[in-house]
Amino acid sequence: MTEKAVVVAIVVGAGSGSRIGADKAFLDLAGKPVIAWPVEVLQRNIHVREIILVLHKSRLQEGRALAHKNEWSKVTRVCAGGNLRQDSVKNGLASVGDCELVMIHDAARPFLTDRLIDDGIKAAELTGSAAAAVTVKDTVKQVDENQIVAATLPRSRLMAVQTPQVFRYKILKDAYGSLDDEVTDDAAAVERIGFKVKLYTGDYQNIKITTREDLALAEIIAKRR
Repeated sequence: MTEKAVVVAIVVGAGSGSRIGADKAFLDLAGKPVIAWPVEVLQRNIHVREIILVLHKSRLQEGRALAHKNEWSKVTRVCAGGNLRQDSVKNGLASVGDCELVMIHDAARPFLTDRLIDDGIKAAELTGSAAAAVTVKDTVKQVDENQIVAATLPRSRLMAVQTPQVFRYKILKDAYGSLDDEVTDDAAAVERIGFKVKLYTGDYQNIKITTREDLALAEIIAKRR
């Protein structure tokens, strides 16, 4: 890994949490807010220079207080998100200064590891765009508008994409600058402008908390850690 690479991490946690009925970033997970889990890993990682938190506008003061309390010295900005996830990422990008690589991570994925960070940086240094992903365990069916199976997709060619996702700063900035419709992740935005995204090995425990069932599973994983 190139020691000179400057990496800025944007932690996105501005969603309304409509499916779980609460702000996921600030839910309690084994005694601390969900967002604290990945931020503490980023704070310790030697390759990450700066962290930007993107939160719901009602949580900005709480986010700043959390960063101060926990002495997250790498957290340089806490900014408000937008209506869509992509709007939140754009707001975070607007706060990024001079850097080589930008890492995007969902605050609702608490079990970030140094391996996921380091492998993402290595892959992005080589290819310009990289995302963590795991192979799909279930058989996936494509359906029509009436929920009738139209095709059974080859499982060996399917991957479930996670965060972190890491990009050269200019690539990601250009991708979001030209985006004119909704995308569900940053890799999709980059794909729209013609760049190939390298998928690297994710982690099945790197779950995203979306429902109460996810939170229950996260509690089990947290206790093991």
